[in-house]
Amino acid sequence: MDAQMPSALKSSVENHFSLQSNTASDTAQVPLKVPFVIGVAGGTASGKTTVCNMIMSQLQNQRVVLINQEAFYHPLTAEQLQKVHDYNFDHPDAFNTELLLSCMEKLKHGQAISIPNYDFKSHRSIEAARVVNPSDVIILDGILILHDLRVREIMNMKIFVDSDSDVRLARRIRRDTVERNRNIQYVLDQYAKYVKPGFEDFIHPTKKYADVIIPRGADNDVAIDLIVQHIRTKLGQHHLCKIYSNVFVIHSTFQMRGMHTLVRNAKTTKHDFVFYADRLIRLVVEHGLGHLPFTEKQITTPTGSVYSGVVFCKSLCGVSIIRSGESMENALRACCKGIKIGKILIHREGKSGRQLIYEKLPKDIASRHVLLLDPVLATGNSAVKAISVLLSKGVPESNIIFLNLISAPEGLHAVCNKFPRLKIVTSEIDTTLNKDLHVIPGMGEFGDRYFGTGTRVTPP
Repeated sequence: MDAQMPSALKSSVENHFSLQSNTASDTAQVPLKVPFVIGVAGGTASGKTTVCNMIMSQLQNQRVVLINQEAFYHPLTAEQLQKVHDYNFDHPDAFNTELLLSCMEKLKHGQAISIPNYDFKSHRSIEAARVVNPSDVIILDGILILHDLRVREIMNMKIFVDSDSDVRLARRIRRDTVERNRNIQYVLDQYAKYVKPGFEDFIHPTKKYADVIIPRGADNDVAIDLIVQHIRTKLGQHHLCKIYSNVFVIHSTFQMRGMHTLVRNAKTTKHDFVFYADRLIRLVVEHGLGHLPFTEKQITTPTGSVYSGVVFCKSLCGVSIIRSGESMENALRACCKGIKIGKILIHREGKSGRQLIYEKLPKDIASRHVLLLDPVLATGNSAVKAISVLLSKGVPESNIIFLNLISAPEGLHAVCNKFPRLKIVTSEIDTTLNKDLHVIPGMGEFGDRYFGTGTRVTPP
């Protein structure tokens, strides 16, 4: 297959995708819908724009906008215009990257922007600027769109269109002579002096940053279909999954939705709460186990047939954050016979402070994959402290899988920003935290409801 696509695409950092959540009141605000940003790079006349248009045509049910890097060329001064033949338009300094970043920041905060309308004949931005509204998908197209780290960090998918150099030169000659009214000798001189060296020095090296490489450009229908399929999958996910590639939300079904309805209902009895919470926990645990490393293995069935299966890693243990995390231990034992389970007790100090009170972990935990158990991820402070304890014991960050039933965005931000290499598996992401740092809509004090402790007031 021509498309080169890894299993997980890198995601952007939180400072470019901040969510507007209200933690100072009980009324939750609706977080901004984070756009899916795609960068499409490649040499001059490689077919980038055609690829972009093909992607857009297949995403007709989504709001998609195309932003071309060429709109952000620095306008030439009068002195530069006199020596325009000696100006290098294929150098990173030819673009106003700061303006591009500013426009993207506004778009992702739900603000409409005005993009310069660059005229290639006068080499200046003309007055009729283009207005761009916030969209579900933003495609950035340009020869050097993958060159700047800051621009790459705001992308959810990075594409490099790879076309033959002779084909690109022929297309450029046709474009510049027909569309930009330039003579062929000027085009050839520019190509030899700036375009070809610029490609070798600045553009081609950015190929290594691409998540997907499309050989033959727009002629590669298979690659484009794969890209569109991936985009549709990502658009169907929770917006935080677009930010953090290490967050996994179990696919929701009516069965799961029904169980959530029961465990979240304040009038549900303790017996029913425990029953349906256990069912949800079992689903989360089994989904989490699916993220363990495995090796392929062939076995012989009782019929004498050969079956090609897999064997998961056996160096595994669970660690529950006392006390709510202990509710998840039975499900883990049911799935992993004889599994060792450690415990960590964290004491809350104020709204953000956490102190380690007690820990009992397997002596060889540094050599194991760890399933960290806590049904509710709220602020993330306890989780951060518990994960720090595991790291201090020598557990590699990438060997930790954090399992919970519900997560608040604030907790996901706190954990994922500090520990980007661990994985979080949850069944639902809630809206926000209230002023008391309780998850909204949430399910109340999970430990009290599960173990039957504390005083629970039933709403009228």
